[in-house]
Amino acid sequence: MSGSPSEALYSPSILNHAVSLANYPLDDAHTKRAYVTSRVCGSALELGLEVAEHQAIAGLGMRAKACAIGQASAAIFAAGARSKTSDDVTASLREIDAWLAGDGPLPDWPQIGDLAAALPHSGRHEAIRLPWRAAIAALCNDETAR
Repeated sequence: MSGSPSEALYSPSILNHAVSLANYPLDDAHTKRAYVTSRVCGSALELGLEVAEHQAIAGLGMRAKACAIGQASAAIFAAGARSKTSDDVTASLREIDAWLAGDGPLPDWPQIGDLAAALPHSGRHEAIRLPWRAAIAALCNDETAR
């Protein structure tokens, strides 16, 4: 007897990543901010960054209102984001877009393969993309959070 499609999608790995998002709390010290939403599923993500020289990510925090896939994606992004620049994040998002469309290999980002169960669920793709979109927006934002 096989499980339901949602059981396969919300695997223990996905749920573990989603829970680990608590390790990245949003803090007033994060000076670069962005808030992004998905028109497809309604997921939302607020991201705050601290940047070092060359505008590389030095620290981050997030507040997510998303399904477990969106939360897991945010945690996977957070775990691999340190030292990444806007160019790095943009290149990774391009790889993710190609992968989600079935036109590219697994992107070069630690643990992103754990999201592969969501590939056949196109309604979850935008939730996967949210943290990369938020980071690009925050890194391009010249205003600091108040």
